[in-house]
Amino acid sequence: MNTTVDTKELVRTALTARALAYTPYSHFSVGAALLTESGKVYTGCNIECASYAVSNCAERTAFYKAVSNGERKFTAIAVVGGKSGAPVTVICPPCGICRQVMMEFCDPETFQIVLASGNETWKILTLDELLPMGFGPKNLK
Repeated sequence: MNTTVDTKELVRTALTARALAYTPYSHFSVGAALLTESGKVYTGCNIECASYAVSNCAERTAFYKAVSNGERKFTAIAVVGGKSGAPVTVICPPCGICRQVMMEFCDPETFQIVLASGNETWKILTLDELLPMGFGPKNLK
């Protein structure tokens, strides 16, 4: 990762954000830590509603916080998730909607997605690897 924040720190921040998730229905808590090109980190957690369709994922929460603060350039995001109250033991990849939001703001060839299954174990993929042939702003030019 080409920034002042290392992968381990980004994962640790995502794990901290996960503790804030509001998941009274699924009991599946997700945390995300989004790294901007300038080195700032925005966090997000999933937030559920009784009307499931209006719930929001951790990844989108982090992106929307960052964008609403004027950020537009991102280098990486760490994502962690699992049963609420239990340690993270498996990777939790972003849903399709979150991947599409990433396509809106990130270079698919260089944006890194860190999928962590704990403090010390993770897999790093590019957005292009998670969303091959993704549709984004470049398609509309």
